[in-house]
Amino acid sequence: MPSSLPHIVLASSSSYRRELLSRLQLPFSCHSPNIDETPRTAESPQALVQRLALSKARALAAIYPEHLIIGSDQVAVLDQQIIGKPGDAAGATQQLSAASGRSVVFLTGLALIDTRTTCEQVDLVPFTVHFRSLSAAQIQRYIALEQPFDCAGSFKSEGLGVSLFRATEGSDATSLVGLPLIRLCDMLNACGIAVP
Repeated sequence: MPSSLPHIVLASSSSYRRELLSRLQLPFSCHSPNIDETPRTAESPQALVQRLALSKARALAAIYPEHLIIGSDQVAVLDQQIIGKPGDAAGATQQLSAASGRSVVFLTGLALIDTRTTCEQVDLVPFTVHFRSLSAAQIQRYIALEQPFDCAGSFKSEGLGVSLFRATEGSDATSLVGLPLIRLCDMLNACGIAVP
């Protein structure tokens, strides 16, 4: 990438997002922002993820002038309720049991700030996972094998978690992992970054 183009900063400490962004073969660095991620009163999950994605990018804007800063945030929603990371086997068992035979919507907020111009782009990318009907034994085998305790919804779609799905629905499968690359390419192109 020519030096006249801005460097890219991923406002995240997520190894999943870092791995996804590396697919675009653009140089970037990572910096974890320190923001309050508490939902506001009566804030919808859609509004929450867009606000947090933008807040993460904005938190680094003063530190990185002449940069493109990417922020992303994701929640999983079942029965209009946000599902967090399970944390342990008991939490994962509860989440997967609740999702069995049903659908979970993953909402990913994506923001890109160009600190050269203060231009901000923000979007929301939904992705739905339709789960198979899962037996208690299937759930326990899966949890033992992949230990998805740091993943909202209690599965790793890039691994064995795909075996839990009946179908998926959405425009960008990478959004399920936490960084919607198709939409991000649109945003980067709008800032003059050619991908590929």
